[in-house]
Amino acid sequence: MRRINPVIFCAVDAFLGRGGEPLFRFEEFVASLRNSGVPCVWVSQRTRGELDEPRRRLGANDPFIAEGGSGVYLPEDYFHQKRAKTERLGRFLCIPVAQAQPASAEALEELAKKTHVGVVPLRSLKPRELAQNTGLPIRGAELMRSRDFDELFFFAGASSTEILRFIQAGEQQQLVIRPHGNFWSLAVGASIPKCVLQLARLYDLALHKRALRVGIAVTKDANSFSSVCDRVFRVISGKPRADEGETPEAAKYQCSLSAPDLWREIFSAVRATS
Repeated sequence: MRRINPVIFCAVDAFLGRGGEPLFRFEEFVASLRNSGVPCVWVSQRTRGELDEPRRRLGANDPFIAEGGSGVYLPEDYFHQKRAKTERLGRFLCIPVAQAQPASAEALEELAKKTHVGVVPLRSLKPRELAQNTGLPIRGAELMRSRDFDELFFFAGASSTEILRFIQAGEQQQLVIRPHGNFWSLAVGASIPKCVLQLARLYDLALHKRALRVGIAVTKDANSFSSVCDRVFRVISGKPRADEGETPEAAKYQCSLSAPDLWREIFSAVRATS
């Protein structure tokens, strides 16, 4: 049978601590993929600045998707073939999917006025206030709010009804509003599936054949991969089981976060499907 090269798309936020330290022995999986020459694309709500240190620490040198599907970040000279339109952001070439700042900052301000719901953008806070609200050291807090695309904010005294009305009004304007830890994120046009497809096409061109797209995510993030990946490994907190309405084929791609050999199991399964 013809061997298909896999490309991993991994939603990493559940496997990194607030300071970027690896959790659940995630570093072992990254090392296994790197030693086997299997690309591992990190998918995160964090910024390129927040991902810089953990990527360096774990030796992750492949492209990544940041700010919740806002953009695809390519290391210099990673792909040599013709690619989509890019712009330079720091050390990376970026394929933008969402609209760049200040689009989301302006959209947040306009939506708050339209709905009469109070919001506080993180960029409006002084450094000490920012550190207190995020619980991070000042440097880490600054990396968190220095964003290329989306805008982080929190609601100021809004009721659950007002928050729902705010989100619904944003959706009518094609804005992407979602939780971001203790805060909220607003982006104009962000899409993880679109980012995955952009990168998958580049890998297909580089390999001169279609790469097998493998998604790895905890349950709440897995839906982002379901329409664009050939296999999706769902990492769940309990024991793997077949949910009602789920096919046996889908159920076999479940893994337990508490499994002592979690990453070895996933790595073996990835190799078996390729």
